[in-house]
Parts: sequence; C-alpha cells; structure tokens
Amino acid sequence: MEGQTWECDAVFPFHQRVALEPACVATARRFVDQTLTTWGTLGLAFDAQLVVSELVTNAMRHGGGAAQLRLLSHGAELACVVTDHSRTVPVATAPDVFSEFGRGLRLIDALCTAWGWLSPGDARKLVWAVLAA
Repeated sequence: MEGQTWECDAVFPFHQRVALEPACVATARRFVDQTLTTWGTLGLAFDAQLVVSELVTNAMRHGGGAAQLRLLSHGAELACVVTDHSRTVPVATAPDVFSEFGRGLRLIDALCTAWGWLSPGDARKLVWAVLAA
C-alpha cells in the first residue's frame, strides 16, 4: 500500500534532520488540522491532533525519530499511522500518578477504537491508531 494515494489519504514525510526535534510534534498537529479541514472532517481534529502528538512523541523518544505520518479516512473512521526508525514494540506502562511520562499509549487506547503496530520487515515500524467519528 505504501506509495499509493487515495482521495482520503495524506502523507507527511519528516525530514531526517528534524525528526528528533520537539517542533516536529507541532508540525504534525498542523498537518492533521490542515488535512482534516480539507476533508471536511474537523469534528475529529482535536482527538486526532492529540493521538498524532502522542504517536510522534513516542517515535521521537523510543523509535529513533519519526519518518512519516499518514492519515487515512474511510467512512466514519480515521487512521493515523506514524512510521519510525526502530522495530522496538510499543508498550503501555503501568499507571503511575507521580511519573512524568508513560501515559501516551493509555491515552491513545482511551480515544481510539483500535491501535497497534506493524514491522514491515526492514529497520522500522508503523504504529497506527483508528478514531471513529
């Protein structure tokens, strides 16, 4: 499927030099907002921006940097897919009220109908999350 584009398919490639910079999270949120505005699905924008922020942040912290963000819309569902430079499996940590980190995947789990990851065979992985309208 990679490289193919459908009517409700948008891809944002992160440049290697900024893939580990915190500013790439804000860039990803703007891409979500612009794309969903174009598609006329602004009702999902807030939750989608939050989910993408968590996915991109995890790619920066644990995946060697974000490589690509892809948004796929089909019917009443929106898939957010972030590709990073690692095959390390994402793990939701046990809740800790005093911890500064570790809530991202639990937040994604609460907002999304499903989430998971794929390792396509090379030195990267795709982490995806599906939001319902």
